[in-house]
Amino acid sequence: MRDAFVTSAEEVLADPRSMIVLADISAAAFEPAAARYPEQVVNVGIREQLMIGVAGGLALTGQRPIVHSYAPFLIERAYEQIKLDLDHQGIGAVLVGIGGSYDRAAAGRTHLAPADVALIDTLDGWTVHVPGHPDEVRPLLRDVVCGRDSAYLRLSTQVNAVAYPEAGDLRVVRDAGPGAPLLVAVGPVLDAALHAVADRPVTVAFTHRPRPFDTAGLRALAGTEVILVEPYLAGTSTRVAAEALADRPHRLLALGVGRAELRRYGGPEDHDRWHGLDAAGLRRSVDAFLDA
Repeated sequence: MRDAFVTSAEEVLADPRSMIVLADISAAAFEPAAARYPEQVVNVGIREQLMIGVAGGLALTGQRPIVHSYAPFLIERAYEQIKLDLDHQGIGAVLVGIGGSYDRAAAGRTHLAPADVALIDTLDGWTVHVPGHPDEVRPLLRDVVCGRDSAYLRLSTQVNAVAYPEAGDLRVVRDAGPGAPLLVAVGPVLDAALHAVADRPVTVAFTHRPRPFDTAGLRALAGTEVILVEPYLAGTSTRVAAEALADRPHRLLALGVGRAELRRYGGPEDHDRWHGLDAAGLRRSVDAFLDA
């Protein structure tokens, strides 16, 4: 996904309104783009808060900044600047984070950001895309760059086998028929979710756009039981789903990265297992929920 982003970002620089703003991360990857468009690639050094401030200033002049770093540096470290220099000013930028929740777990807690989407969700009017495949990155980036509002594109090394570049609203990838429990998988957790319920009558729907959430699609598909599987902090979309279904009886299970501090290194697959986001862990949670 990171490679797809770099290639796609260089393409959009053909529009002189577009700018890339970096804080050293991926600077080497953007050297060809900087050579070709020297006025449109800005590297502020290891100053993530300044990176957002610069993006805000560029947006005030009519530019469309694309701001890029690891998710914990881009969203958590610079959250105050996102709140003030973008939202409070009423201007938009495109934030592109890499690292997912724990892609770089071997680098320690500094590189983990399972709460990034939850933080963005405290702000108003943001679009959040969580692609599940590299082929989804280019059309999503082009779409948000052509807009005016703020957007967060959350990239990961974890991918699904099949790309759904057109899926923003909920897309049914496995239909178990009317009244069946509904499982909504966001981004790169789709394959694990499909494996987890392979022999259970569960409808599975996919989206790479958790914000704005497709509440109309949720209402059309949901029966009594709804399961949300998200590759970031568990429960991030509970509020949205609960509000969408507030007028009908339903049970909701929210699965994702747990809040407990694990204090472990390992790799992404280890953390999937520890948080119950691998196929086996999801199956245990789904069985306990549906068989209760």
